[in-house]
Amino acid sequence: MTSNRMQRQTSLRQGLTAALALIVGIGGIGACSPVAAGDTGAAAGNTLHIHPQSGLAVIPLQVTTAKGVHVFQVEVAASALEQEHGLMFRTAMGPDEGMIFPMIPARPSAFWMKNTVIGLDIIFIGADHRVLNIAANAKPYDETPLPSAGDAAGVLELNAGRAAQIGMKPGDLVSW
Repeated sequence: MTSNRMQRQTSLRQGLTAALALIVGIGGIGACSPVAAGDTGAAAGNTLHIHPQSGLAVIPLQVTTAKGVHVFQVEVAASALEQEHGLMFRTAMGPDEGMIFPMIPARPSAFWMKNTVIGLDIIFIGADHRVLNIAANAKPYDETPLPSAGDAAGVLELNAGRAAQIGMKPGDLVSW
C-alpha cells in the first residue's frame, strides 16, 4: 500500500471517527440514533453509512408535521469545511434525502446558494428542535444571505418545495 493511500485512509478514518463522535454527542442531548434506518445499531456490528458522493455520514432525520411523520436520510456536515462546502456542485438529490448542519452552540445563521446547482428549502431549527423558519425554494447560485429567525441549533437542506409537500411549518419538530 502506498504512503499516500495509507495517509488518505487514515485521514478518512479520523474524519469518520470525528463525525461519529459528533453524531453520538448530538444524540446525547435528546436527538435520534445515528444509525441509519434498517440498522440494528453499532452493538450489532453494523457500520456507519457514508454518502457515496460526499463521503459524509448519513443518518435518519425525522420531521413531525400536522400531516404526520416524515423520515429523511441526511448527510451530516459536521466540520466547518464540510459546512462550507454543503451541497455545492451537487446536481441531484433524492426526495427523502437532505443535509443537516449541526450548529454547536446554537447561533444566528444565514445560508446562501453560491455554487449550488439544485434549488433547496433551507430549514432553520432552534435548540428545542422546532422549526424556526423556512427559506423555501432558494434559487440556485443566488448569493443573497437567507437568515434564521433566531438562534439555530441546526440547519436542514431539502430539495426545493419538499417542505411544502410534507406540510412543514415553523414550530414543527425535527429530530436527528
